Amino acid sequence: MQYNETRERSAELLRIVIGHMGQHDAAFNPISYSVWYEYAAGLNERLNEALDRLRQSEPRLSDASIERLYREHIAGVDDKTMDRISRDFQQVINAVADRVQRTGEDAGAFGAELNNLSRVLSSTEDPAVLRERLQLAHQHSVGMQASAAALKAQVEASRQEIQRLRNDLHRAREEVFVDSLTRVLNRKGLDHRLEQLLRPPLAANAAHSLVMVDIDHFKQINDTHGHLVGDQVLAGMGELLRRVVNGPHQLVARYGGEEFAVVLPEASLDTAAQVAERIRHAAKAMKLRKRNAPEVVLSVTVSAGAAALQPGESANDWIARADAALYRSKQSGRDRVSLAA
Repeated sequence: MQYNETRERSAELLRIVIGHMGQHDAAFNPISYSVWYEYAAGLNERLNEALDRLRQSEPRLSDASIERLYREHIAGVDDKTMDRISRDFQQVINAVADRVQRTGEDAGAFGAELNNLSRVLSSTEDPAVLRERLQLAHQHSVGMQASAAALKAQVEASRQEIQRLRNDLHRAREEVFVDSLTRVLNRKGLDHRLEQLLRPPLAANAAHSLVMVDIDHFKQINDTHGHLVGDQVLAGMGELLRRVVNGPHQLVARYGGEEFAVVLPEASLDTAAQVAERIRHAAKAMKLRKRNAPEVVLSVTVSAGAAALQPGESANDWIARADAALYRSKQSGRDRVSLAA
């Protein structure tokens, strides 16, 4: 993110940011400042939406929550990871370049020896001289073969190393899209996958469906049992969703706070309703117990709303319709599934 605000505007934002930070439990550090700066300046719509949602269930944001917002909506691939990958890649390139240079030098020496041999063959018939030149040519030939073999081995080793670096970079990029607490996609990951899904036009008679899931009374869980227990509930919900939603190309993401999104490509609204019901029943069976004790601390329920993608519909509009169906479930008593029109 590039910050282009004037000195006067940035000074005004400083006062606003300090005011925001003072209302929360997170430390006054650069990460916290970056989050609240972009929020106050209105530079990051996704961040603002996620932060506003989170404040509904966590009125005083913790360090963990601020760091999660920063990681999901501001930070890119970890700088240290990128530096290491770039450094390793440069070493691979340098090693190949050195080997190519040495092979080129060997080839030049071999070519010069062949030229000398050609001149000797055309100018003398002395067996001793011819034998000496042929031995030298043979030695250069053996050296050239060894150099070529070394180059081939270096190129193969470099190819494997470059593949490893590509895999490292892919994992680093994927990690940016994963919520560290629930181990499902974060909001940035959801946006990325939805963009890929919606890029090709929806084919005739095809359907994609989306389920929005929200943990009922989550603020009450935080207020009664503390944020540590709340985090345990969120982590458990992530595990539950990964277990229930496991079809080909199906996705689970933490949309914000205690709300999750389930993307079901090539699935009808009826199929989405069935998946939502499985999630709802699985959530009711999830019990949180005290460590080393059979006592149940709490059980949870979820509400859900499902919507099938309409032709020409944007990702935001699709989510909004599923969210509206979720809201109807909440208004109708919670622990139920509603379908968008």
